[in-house]
Amino acid sequence: MLGIVLAAFNLRPAITSLGALLEEVRDGLGMSGSVAGLLTSVPPLCFAVFGVTAPRLARRFGPGAVVWAGMVAITAGLLIRPYVGGTAGFLAATALALMGIAVSNVLMPVIVKRYFPDRVGSMTGLYSMALAFGTSIAAAATVPVTNALGGGWQPGLAVWAALGVAAVLAWVPFVRHREAPQSASASASASERTAGAPGGRGAGPAPEQAPLRITRSRTAWALAVFFGLQATAAYITMGWMAQIFRDSGVSAGTAGLLLAVIMVMGVPLAFVIPRVATRLPHQGPIVLVLGLCGLAGYAGLYFAPVGGAWAWALLLGISNCAFPLALTMVGMRARTGAGVAQLSAFAQSTGYLISIPGPLLVGVLYQHSGGWGLPITLMCALMVPQIVVGVLAGRDRTVEDEAGR
Repeated sequence: MLGIVLAAFNLRPAITSLGALLEEVRDGLGMSGSVAGLLTSVPPLCFAVFGVTAPRLARRFGPGAVVWAGMVAITAGLLIRPYVGGTAGFLAATALALMGIAVSNVLMPVIVKRYFPDRVGSMTGLYSMALAFGTSIAAAATVPVTNALGGGWQPGLAVWAALGVAAVLAWVPFVRHREAPQSASASASASERTAGAPGGRGAGPAPEQAPLRITRSRTAWALAVFFGLQATAAYITMGWMAQIFRDSGVSAGTAGLLLAVIMVMGVPLAFVIPRVATRLPHQGPIVLVLGLCGLAGYAGLYFAPVGGAWAWALLLGISNCAFPLALTMVGMRARTGAGVAQLSAFAQSTGYLISIPGPLLVGVLYQHSGGWGLPITLMCALMVPQIVVGVLAGRDRTVEDEAGR
């Protein structure tokens, strides 16, 4: 449980700390708006490319060892990226950190299913809450910490590597246990069976199953698209929202706090929403409420970005809680640990591929229009299909029922 929480703390500071100092990084490295848009698109690109390798790595080395390696990559990337010099080096070091985030993203639902098969909702909530807390702390504290360290953006970004060190130490025992002899899928299934056996014994290890033909499942596709659209909104928010507020006349410190408010809403709601979702036969109503909050927040940001800034931050923070809902549905839309592992890799990798153009397009629209009207309109428009596919993904069915073997 401690390892899961510490890993979750490290899955977003690499992104939100950069969002809070994006203007300073752009000036320091000489980035244009389009290149900065590319930088904000790097996270979903890395998540899509490297996330798909996570199940294979977990089968060979064990999920715990892979998550430990992911924490090492995050720590190293955060530590070196401010000092490598030049845009290319900054992007490469950022990609290293995001590689570690990508494999850990995919394997967290697998680990939850393996070690807590009868508490998927509550443990997903705890993991999501810790992730949201780490996200918001990095958004709120990066500017003050940077000022306290002398005002340079380099130490303000590098300081977040300290969180990674704690996670690396916490996951060392899982590497020593060497979980590699059995696959992540099979071991998760075995945990489920053992948990259901009298006294937790007697079920024996689950045999390795043939992989699902996951692309034949409409639910898997709906969940992947839902994941992609919510990720689009999340990475636009993490990469650009502080800049939107700053360009509207808000100070850098206040803009960081507003971004932190958006992220900190996930701390309580990320714990509540998965628990509520697991008790409902259909998660569509939750999807609808989150989507309507997003539409209201974007509309307010368009018409009164400064006057109602705190209200819009609250509404967008509620809307961003589509992420823990998506993770919860990954665990609910498959019956077995093998299904969860495969669905998690498919939904997250496909979803992050879908989300890649969004932050980049926002940067291009901003540079060529000279304002935030068109980018905010795009964000608002994307919320409509997110609601539609989220309702479809929330139906009470499993991928095993839809995908033939």
